Amino acid sequence: MKPNPFENLSGKRVFVTGHTGFKGSWLVKWLAKLGTSVRGFALAPESSPNHFLVGSVEEDLEKHVVGDVRDLKHLTSEIDEFDPHLIIHFAAQSIVSRGYSDPVETISTNVMGTTHVLESVRLRKRECAVLVITSDKCYENVEQVWGYRESDAMGEKDPYGGSKGAAELIIRSYRSSFFPTRAIESHKVWLASARAGNVIGGGDWTENALLVDVFKSLSQNNPVKLRRPKANRPWQHVLQCLSGYLTIADQLLGQKTTRVCDSFNIGPMPGNEWTVENVVEHYIQFWGSGSWIGPDSPSTMGESSILRLAIDKAIWELNWRPIWDVSKSIEETVRWYQAFLESPTTINETTHQQIEAFQNEMLVDEFSPCLTSGVDS
Repeated sequence: MKPNPFENLSGKRVFVTGHTGFKGSWLVKWLAKLGTSVRGFALAPESSPNHFLVGSVEEDLEKHVVGDVRDLKHLTSEIDEFDPHLIIHFAAQSIVSRGYSDPVETISTNVMGTTHVLESVRLRKRECAVLVITSDKCYENVEQVWGYRESDAMGEKDPYGGSKGAAELIIRSYRSSFFPTRAIESHKVWLASARAGNVIGGGDWTENALLVDVFKSLSQNNPVKLRRPKANRPWQHVLQCLSGYLTIADQLLGQKTTRVCDSFNIGPMPGNEWTVENVVEHYIQFWGSGSWIGPDSPSTMGESSILRLAIDKAIWELNWRPIWDVSKSIEETVRWYQAFLESPTTINETTHQQIEAFQNEMLVDEFSPCLTSGVDS
């Protein structure tokens, strides 16, 4: 049997909100491989097709629950019944443009949804590890060229970014007020948050996502129309992002140091911040054909031109680091979509191959920073 890079997760009960979404559905596939029992709580998938259905994700679940995180009673009931060792909260309104068209839904889902997850944990008064996923858009973006650190100010200017910044403040307030690390032996709640953005990979059909639009255009032999080709972003594969989340979750369950009860940026190594046009050109190269065109007029949405994350904290305190660079991430994304077009009914094989390949690379990676003493803070 091959080694498990997340040994503390094996045999655990994991409650995942937002499991019907892109990242959540990939996480369920990986958790199933790790030997966990997973209950999912989420709205029904919005897009058609979607990774939850084409990836047969429901088969990997102990129970698939259709529910809204804004419904505290339903959420609490499911968590109480399942009695999880770990809760991973993904559920969110994750589309920046929708934040402008429906700010109430965005704020209520992202802020009150997070509050309800934490409140359900507070009301249970049971031992539990909790990882809340927010976004790199939580930061107040001042267009700086260096990466944002976890201690930087919260609150991007658009409704989506503002909701994510507010969610992080809620997490901090619950940790300080109800789950302080100084009293962790009393309340036994290990709480952390993770911030990432611009995740790519097969199975994403999110509205207005860059590589989703690229896939749709190229598969129909149409030129890709870019809204902001010069925008600069950090890009990472969904498995790389999830490896960071699973590292945090594994260490929360291991309960060896309270330093993991904190916020962490999960992103690519410096140098993987590519412009949109550079990403699309590489996608077209791996696809084998295609072209792109610029916008007819400037975008009216208040999107930032540059956004970078500093990942030093995750590297040194979690002993985690990125494995795939942006070129490899694009290549694996293209490979998944081309396999899907060739044979949608067997796409799970490609998904499992990619998880296996990534996990194997994690196991042979020799990077080892000088932390990991396991001494409590």
